[in-house]
Amino acid sequence: MDGMINPGTEDFLGTPLSDVTIPEAGVANLSRRGLFGVGAGALLLGVMVKARPARAQGEGLAAAAPRPGTQVAAFLEFHPDGKVRLLSPFVEGGQGIATAMAQIVGEELDVDPAQFIVDCAPPGADYLVVNGRRLTGGSLSVRSSYATMRQLGATARNLIVRAAAARLDVPEAELTTEPGKVVHKASSRTVPYAELVEAALKLQPSEVAALRDPATFRWIGKPVPRIDIRDKSTGRAQYAIDLQVENMLQGAVTHAPRLGQEPGALANEAEVRAMPGVHSVHKLPGAVAVLADRWWRARKAVEALQVTWADAPNPNALPADFSSAGMLATLRAEKGAGAPAEENGDLAAAFAGAAKTIEAEYDAPYIAHAQLEPPSAAARFNVDGTLDLWVPNQAPEMFQATAARMAGLEPGKVKVHSPILGGFFGRHFLYEAAAPYPQAIALAKAVNRPVKVLWTREEEFLRDGYRPMGFVRFKGAVGADGMPVALQAAAIGEGPIGRYFTQSQPVDSSMVEGIAGKPYAIAAKRVDCVKVKQPTIISFWRSVGHSMNDFFYESFLDELATAGGKDPFEMRLAMLGDKPRQATLLREVAALSGGWKRGPFEVDGIRRARGVAMASPFGSEVATIAEVSITGGEIRVHDLWIAIDPGRAVNPAIIEAQVQSAAAIGLSSSLLEEITYDAGVPQQRNYDTYPILPLARMPRIHVKVVESGAALGGVGEPGVPGVPPAVANAVAALTGQRIRSLPLSKARLGSS
Repeated sequence: MDGMINPGTEDFLGTPLSDVTIPEAGVANLSRRGLFGVGAGALLLGVMVKARPARAQGEGLAAAAPRPGTQVAAFLEFHPDGKVRLLSPFVEGGQGIATAMAQIVGEELDVDPAQFIVDCAPPGADYLVVNGRRLTGGSLSVRSSYATMRQLGATARNLIVRAAAARLDVPEAELTTEPGKVVHKASSRTVPYAELVEAALKLQPSEVAALRDPATFRWIGKPVPRIDIRDKSTGRAQYAIDLQVENMLQGAVTHAPRLGQEPGALANEAEVRAMPGVHSVHKLPGAVAVLADRWWRARKAVEALQVTWADAPNPNALPADFSSAGMLATLRAEKGAGAPAEENGDLAAAFAGAAKTIEAEYDAPYIAHAQLEPPSAAARFNVDGTLDLWVPNQAPEMFQATAARMAGLEPGKVKVHSPILGGFFGRHFLYEAAAPYPQAIALAKAVNRPVKVLWTREEEFLRDGYRPMGFVRFKGAVGADGMPVALQAAAIGEGPIGRYFTQSQPVDSSMVEGIAGKPYAIAAKRVDCVKVKQPTIISFWRSVGHSMNDFFYESFLDELATAGGKDPFEMRLAMLGDKPRQATLLREVAALSGGWKRGPFEVDGIRRARGVAMASPFGSEVATIAEVSITGGEIRVHDLWIAIDPGRAVNPAIIEAQVQSAAAIGLSSSLLEEITYDAGVPQQRNYDTYPILPLARMPRIHVKVVESGAALGGVGEPGVPGVPPAVANAVAALTGQRIRSLPLSKARLGSS
């Protein structure tokens, strides 16, 4: 077992689909637009030799997966005006994946990314490009599909050039391409791609179409502008909340206060039915609903309902005495050894010979996704026996399969439409009772009309799947030279990977990522996973276990530096002697900040200090420095400097934007965010009781993208984990007070 390191979320999600058992009620996601018809004037580069549209919605996960990158028909449409429509395997949620896909495919196809229209593809075997599965999450989209999407563009270009050679009666070798057209320089003739599509359809695609030399890239690796910015800035972008379907009823719901309760008597049902615009009143599992001609009328009516809620047999019901404080006490009381996720060296001997030993416990609360767009879904049963489902999601095939079971249909009869997301971060997977699409399906079936269900913010907070509570117990030691010689950690609780995917395995990778496998040289170390089930609905959250585990580990590492009389930056650098990638990044972030200085020091008469932290999430490496002060007992973060090494950059501007947004959510969660339970009910129901980082507290964020040439890493999540510990370490440097419990706002801090 020596040297064993349990993989993190990104490694698990990167495993082939055949190696994973996904439970029926497990985590999943979905995709968007239904069966795609050819728009007016569009030329569909499709059907190849055989007609293939049915592969998309009709076959679902049961379809045999084709060789990725050769099924041009499933991905691309060419329009006479030079526009190219790309059906992307991934859903756009603000992370810039539509632009990245346009860059990658456009580079090999020779089409300017600005000419692309990118939509999320329907469910289908062609789109299972994430190691044989499909999801938008785990910061996997670009790195899992980069080679596939390059090959797709190259294959399409090869088909078009071959069609042009036949049309112009010249050898293929005499032809080149310029954006959107084939060029025969010897005769000064050019042919637009759209004019060659019909002939290209008759050709057998090459599975080994030549790829471009990266040295000639024009768009990959460049800060190409986002292709969706104009539509989002002008209100043309359509989210699920904007959806309108002919003859549609609007639905509003009120959920039981405590998960597991069911509606009983409705004392004033007749009065509510008589309210303006009300169509009908319904009882649903764990909720009541009102359908009306307008959503506001439905909301006012459902809020007027006088409902008696009763406990009912439900294995997932929250106990009436459940509380956050009680859950934390349970985790603290657990002293079991668990299962080792990482083990190196002789721990007992290292502690016995150490100069100083310290111990500490860290915890983090439940937190919500708090996305800008509240959840909604729309369902329509059609006369042909099919179901159209418009639903925000991150994994279309999984949603299709689940919706089919709910509707009593074959998966091929369910057409899933995946709109762009108004925030997600793991929110739009399949969590029990945490999304409105089952309600939309049930209501549409009951009234035989299209139904759209939109949750209020209060219902969203009540039924969100939260990031699980975290708790870690540390013991560490330093030698006579002040350097760490031993580290022991026990992560106690439950994570989403263990709950939804690997129940039978002793180690839940999402519980230990950010603790096991850290790059620092420590001769003896052991990290244990101690599973303790949490009764709440838990979920994936931006950067998953890293979001709190790196706070735990990097904070305790600073405690070891203090115990050994070491500067925390210099100690980290020394511990990375055989890790040049991480050591380089640490030096880069120091240079970005103008040179490392811990402090305290004064700026304009205000005492400040800095903290540093590192993280290795999702195949990327990140180093973070935070500068803070304390005013009126409140932590003020002035600057965050973040250096990220994603291996290689497809779009450095998007990377910078993603790191900035990740830093914002990392800071918000570390300073302010917390969900507390009392009597089985979450106490925070809107932003008035669940504050998120206000603009006035947003620091300056400085980002440097460092390309080491390593394998492509993730981008959307790695900016989160380093922020909480960097801020906490800065606070400790400034005040001498070590905060071990999130959010940091719970601590009482004096002005400095």
